[in-house]
Amino acid sequence: MLMDTRQLAAFVAVVEKKSFSQAAERLGVTQPAISLQIRSLEERLGRRLLDRSGRRVEPTEAGLVLYRNAQRMLQLEHQLDEDLAREETGALRGTLAIGASTGPGGHLVPLLLCEFQHDHPELAVSLTISDTDRVIDQVGEREIELGVVGALRRHRSLEFEPLVRDQIVLAVPPGHPFAGKAIPLEQLQREQYIAMQEGAGVRHVIEEDLRAAGLRMRDLPSKLELGLQESVKSAVAAGYGVTFISRTAIEGELAAGTLAAASVKGLEPARQIYVVRAAGRVPTRAADEFLAFARSHS
Repeated sequence: MLMDTRQLAAFVAVVEKKSFSQAAERLGVTQPAISLQIRSLEERLGRRLLDRSGRRVEPTEAGLVLYRNAQRMLQLEHQLDEDLAREETGALRGTLAIGASTGPGGHLVPLLLCEFQHDHPELAVSLTISDTDRVIDQVGEREIELGVVGALRRHRSLEFEPLVRDQIVLAVPPGHPFAGKAIPLEQLQREQYIAMQEGAGVRHVIEEDLRAAGLRMRDLPSKLELGLQESVKSAVAAGYGVTFISRTAIEGELAAGTLAAASVKGLEPARQIYVVRAAGRVPTRAADEFLAFARSHS
């Protein structure tokens, strides 16, 4: 049986004050309002709960049983209010589950998560790395709460929010003739191109840029499709070809001299890094605070 806690509070106040008027004063309401709450409660339970025949109001036997239980229920309600208030303002706890595509997942997202978790030591974070399409599917299937991806895919049940813009460069082996130069598109067509797999965000961007330039990915001499960015980076560094890749993904290699960067005239590939979340899903406080942190630190 569902109980109205306002009626229980009125009843407990009457029992403890032994007076309708003093109970009304305690609760800050009128005496008729208290009388109505008690009458509704008695009708609901089918019991006389208060003996009004004497100078003071006293609980009946049924009233004493209700009083003891009502105290516990009101205490639980008060505890619930305190717990909810603490959840809104206290330390972040639980686990924040995020997925990222290999570009932002290789550098940007891990550093953001490490710094965010350092500020919230009671919160656990879980990051999974997949290609862009898989991360978007995981968010849509609610396997994870947030995704950080390098390409936009229209989806009715998902929301995409721009986070940061990411430059894409042509990665070449150190000492390659293209290193540090802007080359004509025709020269790129004479190079062994190492492609990322279908579903990779960078591949989406490059396919669109090539299409705008009147070419398709198949117009590049490529017999190597090596998955995602780590395997592609290794192949380029070893001298097996060139590839387009996020600049942030190779900052370390550029600094170490194991890779070099070039550009292609007529192509200015860049991509927007997006946060993707399920439309209509009530966000956890951890997710909201991480997004605010990411926006200010990206």
